[in-house]
Amino acid sequence: MFEKILIANRGEIALRIIRACKELGIRTLAVYSEADVDSLHVQLADESICIGAAPSSESYLKIDRILSAAEVGDVDAIHPGYGFLAENAHFAEVCESCKIKFIGPPSSAMHAMGDKNSARTYARKAGVPITPGSDGIVETEKEAMKVAKKIGYPVMIKAVAGGGGRGMRMAHNEPSLMTGYHSARHEAEKAFGNPDVYIEKLIVNPHHIEFQIMADSHGHTVHLGERDCSIQRRNQKVIEECPSPLMTASLRKKMGAAAVKLANSVGYQNAGTIEFLVDDKGHYFFIEMNTRIQVEHTITEEVYGCDLVKEQIRIAAGEKLSPHVQNATPRLHAIQCRINAEDPAKDFQPSPGRIAFYYAPGGRGVRIDSHAYTGYVVPPYYDSMIAKLITIGATRESAIDRMRRALEEYYITGIKTTVPFHSAIMRNAEFRAGNYDTGFVERVMSSEHFELKPTVSRLRE
Repeated sequence: MFEKILIANRGEIALRIIRACKELGIRTLAVYSEADVDSLHVQLADESICIGAAPSSESYLKIDRILSAAEVGDVDAIHPGYGFLAENAHFAEVCESCKIKFIGPPSSAMHAMGDKNSARTYARKAGVPITPGSDGIVETEKEAMKVAKKIGYPVMIKAVAGGGGRGMRMAHNEPSLMTGYHSARHEAEKAFGNPDVYIEKLIVNPHHIEFQIMADSHGHTVHLGERDCSIQRRNQKVIEECPSPLMTASLRKKMGAAAVKLANSVGYQNAGTIEFLVDDKGHYFFIEMNTRIQVEHTITEEVYGCDLVKEQIRIAAGEKLSPHVQNATPRLHAIQCRINAEDPAKDFQPSPGRIAFYYAPGGRGVRIDSHAYTGYVVPPYYDSMIAKLITIGATRESAIDRMRRALEEYYITGIKTTVPFHSAIMRNAEFRAGNYDTGFVERVMSSEHFELKPTVSRLRE
């Protein structure tokens, strides 16, 4: 097992990794930007090194500075978390060349599946259904029009290196195709340093279902069921649950087998997710693979009774999949709400600043993954998520009721948060009945019955 691991990330995922390492008896080295000097991951790690200025381009995305910190800290391995460099195949290659273990998949698998266009090719070869679309990168407006005419509108323009909803544009006709084509390329260039896009048929209001894959270097690959990530706003996930209310035993079996087959076809190891769209007739289509741990890994952990981050570390150290992971079965229901520093009453405008008072809910079946605390300053430079609130129940209904209760207890002042938004969703009859898809949030928020109720608390600050 490793003696010391560098965490090349920040916020709650850095804390999550530090806690897993402590339980495994592994020392940790945190890297941080100047804006994160007071962050909890810096305070709770065994050692810490500042790697640059606040912007991520000057710190968390600087491979040379992270590797320099790794050499100074004499670490055995680097855990990239999610986001930043987690899906950067070059970063994995540099780690390999420096004899530092990258806690993630081999760089070859990242090259194969990290590029969405390449991933579609591998899926096609593996016999996994994919959405109709371009055969490769769409390099010109003329080619874009030709593809769209062939597969029919509406279409989705997607960055090959995309993620987090960036570099994506819907087009319902030729004028919107031209506008979307150029704006998607511009956003992709700015966000990922790669302007290439491809086009696929837009499946209107499907379910977004992802399967959790775990694979070791000894030939063992399993899936730990599915998560439903259909509650999205502007292609950004906001609520996830496991298992999906859409899923049947036969559909889970087919999709799970397809996910494992695709992962094996590229020699995948460690944690990853195979993502699908599922239409209202139960037809499923591969869209991409995330070659890293996911934000919403928490709900799979609670439903299947395992620690995916510890398992990542064990796999990277050359161990076989733990027997309880190989044989894991679902036993509960879990829901996760992403608590963001945003104002839902003002079109989710970012709300950075100092947290005046912070009280997190607790009790049976409630889990909080957060780096926030009273007095913490939420910086404006990074993703706005400050916490993940997870509730677990014996049934879906009990998990929802517990989430509703926990949200009522969540008290944060000094900044605006999405807690009122999540509370409104938990009260929604259609959500409670499991009747939702990727267009749910837009439909609900445009309804005259949608109401954001402020958190009421008798706590003394």
